[in-house]
Amino acid sequence: MTIRLARPEDAAAVVALRALVYPYLVRGVASTRQMIAEPPPSEPWTAFVAEVDGTVVGWVSAYRVGTTSERGVGSVSLLHVRGDQRGRGLGSGLLAAALAHLLPLGVRRVQGWAAAEGLDFARRHGFTTGREMRYSALELRPVPPPPAAPPHVRLSPLTDVDPHQVYLANRATAVDEPGDVSRDAISYESFRYEIWNNLGLDREASTAVESDGKVLAFSLVKRDGDRMWSDYTATVPEHRGRGLARLAKTAALHRAAATGVRVAYTSNDAANAPMLTINEGLGYRPVASQWSCLRELR
Repeated sequence: MTIRLARPEDAAAVVALRALVYPYLVRGVASTRQMIAEPPPSEPWTAFVAEVDGTVVGWVSAYRVGTTSERGVGSVSLLHVRGDQRGRGLGSGLLAAALAHLLPLGVRRVQGWAAAEGLDFARRHGFTTGREMRYSALELRPVPPPPAAPPHVRLSPLTDVDPHQVYLANRATAVDEPGDVSRDAISYESFRYEIWNNLGLDREASTAVESDGKVLAFSLVKRDGDRMWSDYTATVPEHRGRGLARLAKTAALHRAAATGVRVAYTSNDAANAPMLTINEGLGYRPVASQWSCLRELR
């Protein structure tokens, strides 16, 4: 058994492992390889894999969070081990490697997520559990009908939208997103890396609602073959209550389905009643939950 730094050539094995443990998460090989090879420029990001007999059976990434004004916040992200390899200390080894990466970075508060079967592990390692994140799926057969845009707005694929306008809308909407850590310091550099230049972003399906050259709402689509992830759907605060988020998401789903997407996945904080209501209206069904896990580092 070995715990080592992840390498770009691990990407296919990492994606295959994730599909076994978290079948409701969507991230393709190309974007996974990109993240390992070219980590976020504004965050000291790294990843580790657990290997048994030359096979990748575990993964975790760790980084200091760069999208918040809160000081000393770090993330232990997607810690998981293949089911038949659990109970051998691999999860503990991956967690230790992740925390050892974070400590020299001045991180004093760590956030992660755990499914129900991982909560006991998290508690044994000093984490307290908090918020619930709900995951949902939608079968896109038949293709949902295209929505009609109301007067004075335009539904545009991201291929036709100024990325800086999408960034401004993203920054404005992220401030009041429910969560344990505020997302009030998203830089344009981070937006370009995490979203705009992500190899998994489907700009043809991702949709913005525009008026007078400004983005009022948007729905981002990340894709891996015939599966998609609704990465973020939101409306800027001053235009909420007009149905624009639902409009953007419906248009994005229609465009994705028309080009071969079979199933769409998404996640929402359990306190995000407006988006949960939209998803329920579109026909999404619950498939899983995870809970936030917090720990102070000494």
